[in-house]
Amino acid sequence: MGSGQKRNKLLVPEANQAMYEFKYEMANEVGIGNQIQGDYWGNVSSRDCGAVGGGMVRQMIQSVEQQIAQQGNPAQTIQSTNQVQ
Repeated sequence: MGSGQKRNKLLVPEANQAMYEFKYEMANEVGIGNQIQGDYWGNVSSRDCGAVGGGMVRQMIQSVEQQIAQQGNPAQTIQSTNQVQ
């Protein structure tokens, strides 16, 4: 996909900058941060880009799991709220 053809839209546009920074943090963690030139990822292999995306997903899932563990099961919370009404 060429430059300027971004099709993925964030559900929360305000999170754009945080996701941008998160992507570059993950690239550094995976060890490919030095291959990226500014915003140009053309020198990075598809496999390495996939590792960045996969790492981002893993960390997001881990974060949500931790939130659920701290707050309890959200499905039970929804059910109990619906029963009260």
